[in-house]
Amino acid sequence: MNLAKLHIPDGFINIPVSALFGVLSIGFVLIALRGAAKTLDDRTTPLAGLTAVFIFAAQMMNFPVAAGTSGHLVGAALATALVGPYSATLALTVVLGVQALLFADGGLTALGLNIFNLSVIAVWVSHFAILVIRKILPKNKTSVAIAAALAAFLSVPLAATGFSLQYALGGTGTIDAATVATAMLGTHILIGIGEALITFFTVASVIQTRSDLVYGWKEKLEVRS
Repeated sequence: MNLAKLHIPDGFINIPVSALFGVLSIGFVLIALRGAAKTLDDRTTPLAGLTAVFIFAAQMMNFPVAAGTSGHLVGAALATALVGPYSATLALTVVLGVQALLFADGGLTALGLNIFNLSVIAVWVSHFAILVIRKILPKNKTSVAIAAALAAFLSVPLAATGFSLQYALGGTGTIDAATVATAMLGTHILIGIGEALITFFTVASVIQTRSDLVYGWKEKLEVRS
């Protein structure tokens, strides 16, 4: 596995641990389905689909990090800011499923692991981070983009920490868990910076043109123009 990527391949984590996180991921996806049904409407449903397409395309493009490694957009904070955590969980799950099935980017037996790290940990860390940060910052549109960017920076290394835990529980590689955790965290802090920049400019662009569609601007937040 390329430690600069969060897509876990087949065989990197043993079957019992993969199955455990597969069951957990199914549970969270079912919860997300129920939540999305209550939060999506005729205007926001197309945005959720477009968000999934954008993340899918953006994940195909890598940016340099350090020492010959590269990273790509995860998109959890971006999706959460635009369409909310339930729809973001579903969008990332669809992206991961398509990537595993059609492009062998992440293994099928590891799909539950990848969904848990990227669609659950990264999304819900982003959601709560955005809520907390928005309470601190001024109530304006720029603050939403800043909150999303900071959430993106936090979510990426925490998703990598999820992988490190999974590897410690059932990793099949020869590298010890502590070494893997150190490498993953160090690399993904740097990737988080790139994630934050992409998230900031994307959310800022969308919110300036269609703020009425942006979940992070309107949902459960008393904000003013």
